[in-house]
Amino acid sequence: MKKTLAVLAAVLSLSAHANEKLVVGATPVPHAEILEFVKPALAAEGVDLDIKVFSDFIQPNLQLAEKNLDANYYQYRPFLDEFNATRKTDLVPVVGVHIEPFGAYSTRIKSIAELKDGASVAIPNDPVNAGRALVLLHEAGLLTLKDPSNTLATQRDIAANPRHLKIRELEGALLARAVNQVDLAFVFANYALEAGIDTSSALIVEKGKDLYVEYLVARPDNIDDPRIQKLAKALNSPQVRDFILTRYKGQIVPGF
Repeated sequence: MKKTLAVLAAVLSLSAHANEKLVVGATPVPHAEILEFVKPALAAEGVDLDIKVFSDFIQPNLQLAEKNLDANYYQYRPFLDEFNATRKTDLVPVVGVHIEPFGAYSTRIKSIAELKDGASVAIPNDPVNAGRALVLLHEAGLLTLKDPSNTLATQRDIAANPRHLKIRELEGALLARAVNQVDLAFVFANYALEAGIDTSSALIVEKGKDLYVEYLVARPDNIDDPRIQKLAKALNSPQVRDFILTRYKGQIVPGF
């Protein structure tokens, strides 16, 4: 009996050592949840997925660039491109996984028609997502942009603000908490889901365009690493597609 247990322990030890660690940064919902879902399948392929959860949009890219992470999963291409341009990094997309709706929520009004003159509106403070929110405000007829096609628009690009909206820019993770403090707040679906906000209650919503597919991201030096490629394949599997559709019930959708 002791000999059998010793042999079993040795086999388990060898199996554990056979797996190679892959450290991936992600925001909590749905990114980390999706990574947790594929973790067993990767373990069976010899990859020990170590998921590091972040609450902001900057550190996962900085940590990846500094090689503290092997990859990250939380962002779409316009954000990645802007980050690379401003931070002088060269992070690269591997595969797209899902698309999240981006919407404006309120606990004070039930429709945009009820938004009063001088209302407070919270939008993201990063250039890509601030522009995305301003374009949606333009499309809702709440303000006029000089160039509505400019997804990097800033408040300086507002041509007319007839309702005298007071626009506040907040860090992405704080927007869900701001819903109760302003008249209207734009919240990313991942933070809305984490905060228990029903994404179907958005008063303004962008259901998600191909431009905003969320990617697994790596570096040029490790994009071809077999561990990264195994994760990429798992994230684009039929099983993950079914998980997204079943778990999130249309609140986010597959992007592959």
